[in-house]
Amino acid sequence: MNAKEVGRRVKYFREQKNMTKNALANAAGVSPTYVYQIEEGLKCPTVEYLSHICWGLGITLSEFFAEENELKERVAYLTPEQRKLLNAFLNSL
Repeated sequence: MNAKEVGRRVKYFREQKNMTKNALANAAGVSPTYVYQIEEGLKCPTVEYLSHICWGLGITLSEFFAEENELKERVAYLTPEQRKLLNAFLNSL
């Protein structure tokens, strides 16, 4: 998972909890600037800081990565043609 994907996941979970960046920063014990940089994909947190962020979000690291693993498992069963169509669709977004 690259920095952009981590940032998207952090933002997704933060918005699901109706939290501001400042509220997440306070709950996780990090600066609001750091949360902003993560969500923008400018920084990728270490596992230690990501665990703090997950704690602030009220989720585990497993939950943070679960959807990605689930998606990978589903994609693994697609035919090459289905994968090509999926990629074309995602690239069109």
